[in-house]
Amino acid sequence: MSLPQHLVIVPILLPLICGAVLTPFTQGRHRFKFALGYASVLGQLITALLLMQQTDSQAWAGGIGVYLAANWAAPFGIALMADRLSALMLLLTAVLALAALNYAMQRWSRIGVHFHPLFQFLLMGINGAFLTHDLFNLFVFFEVMLAASYGLVLHGYNAERLRASMQYIAVNLAAALLFLLGTALIYATTGTLNMADLAARIGAMPVESSGLLQLGVTVLVLAFLVKAAMWPLGFWLPTTYAAASPPVAAMLVLMTKVGAYVILRLWLLLFSDGTNAGFGFDALLWGGLATIVFGAAGMLSTDSAGRMAGYSAIISSGTLLAVIGYGQPSLVTAGLYYLLGSTIAVAAFLLLVELIDRIRTPAASVLALTMEAWAVDEDEADDTPGEPRGKGVPAAMAFLSVAFAACALMIAGLPPLSGFVAKFSMFHALLNPDTGTVGAAGWTLMALIITSGLITIISMLRFGVRTFWATPVVTPPRLHLSEVAPITALLLLSMAMTVQARPLFDFLNRVSADIHRPAAYIERVLTEPALPGPTTSTSAGPGLSPGPAKEAP
Repeated sequence: MSLPQHLVIVPILLPLICGAVLTPFTQGRHRFKFALGYASVLGQLITALLLMQQTDSQAWAGGIGVYLAANWAAPFGIALMADRLSALMLLLTAVLALAALNYAMQRWSRIGVHFHPLFQFLLMGINGAFLTHDLFNLFVFFEVMLAASYGLVLHGYNAERLRASMQYIAVNLAAALLFLLGTALIYATTGTLNMADLAARIGAMPVESSGLLQLGVTVLVLAFLVKAAMWPLGFWLPTTYAAASPPVAAMLVLMTKVGAYVILRLWLLLFSDGTNAGFGFDALLWGGLATIVFGAAGMLSTDSAGRMAGYSAIISSGTLLAVIGYGQPSLVTAGLYYLLGSTIAVAAFLLLVELIDRIRTPAASVLALTMEAWAVDEDEADDTPGEPRGKGVPAAMAFLSVAFAACALMIAGLPPLSGFVAKFSMFHALLNPDTGTVGAAGWTLMALIITSGLITIISMLRFGVRTFWATPVVTPPRLHLSEVAPITALLLLSMAMTVQARPLFDFLNRVSADIHRPAAYIERVLTEPALPGPTTSTSAGPGLSPGPAKEAP
């Protein structure tokens, strides 16, 4: 096996080893734990970049790298698979992990004992979910990811965080049970859990024999839809996002996209061709549209920044589910761009919320709301005649206001940042369908995207006015460089996505073309040979000669 092929398992092994090394350290040694965790995340970032280069340069056959764990050929062994889509998601994970870890350096990573090992195990579960090509091991990585997230959501616990975490744990335990039941039903029907082998068997299965299979897939997908926060399964998300610590909340945004990623991967692999082609696409489409409506209504009903971020994540998740259910390759390309931009924007906003809350005391919030309701203006009698009325803006306040405006533009999808490019590209794909004409579903999706964007900008402006304008006395907060830098980096990354939209869309077109060719995945995974065993070079005994090389099972 060549060295580049071993890169496929590095994003799993690296955080696993780092987390195991960090676990025995309890109190103190904060710098050492941060340095080791940071080195692990940097290693994952470099590995993701190398995997992107390997998959996009066609260094592997079909741009797909396959790693056979324990050298057992598929479908009997554990197969890990890296393609353009999984490499892209690994890169997004590493970028957000770097931002969250930087933000947590001065405060949040020091509050609890095991923040760093839990953070590494969370990354292991997320990376494994992106790389595995087996449903049971997908369940294992989901459980690793969720178990680590339980501890992280409780990190630095208070009463509000404790209540939200209990709800979060209960919902995800129920989702894990559904995952296991769905996997069991699928195995009972098809006799396999390898995704490539499963796709091959489903494509040849008679329609009259697919009832139990469809039931199993339906139960299985409910677990993913809980994680993707599809209505009405996403009721837990705004409360959890608002209660979690900022670096953990930023990673929860990515975990929501893990559910959408698995649905995209499975649906285009299992139900693009064959007798069961098209199964469940309408449910994803209309469920996604309902999720957008739910998220938009939530945005309009709340004045909490944390809950606003949660509802904006629900809107983005609903948009992605509707894009998958619409079943148009060019729309999937635009949806992938939207996935990247919305994830970065919501994560940046969640990191920013905690800094903004430092200037939003309860008394100031009530006063701002009262002045807004009664149109109370400042007393001009106190102004000295002849003196200019303008006030200097401290650097901290300038950063918070500019960063908030940028996040609002990205989340609402207004020009000139990446959110607008994403929505414009989705409209272009909907108005130029691959086949046929724009139907009622297409017009409905466009109307909801526009309406949700309008509601989002109204809600964000309302919050911004009450925070930065209507509050008469604001004390500039103390901001540390480790808190400002990750937010700035994420905003600059979003701007870079806008400037480099053309090459990024070219890459995403190749990603979409790959995942819409399920036959290539099936052939690549199922034909990957196991490595031959070593030859015997010593005598086996009197009258016996060394045996030939043996193939591993």
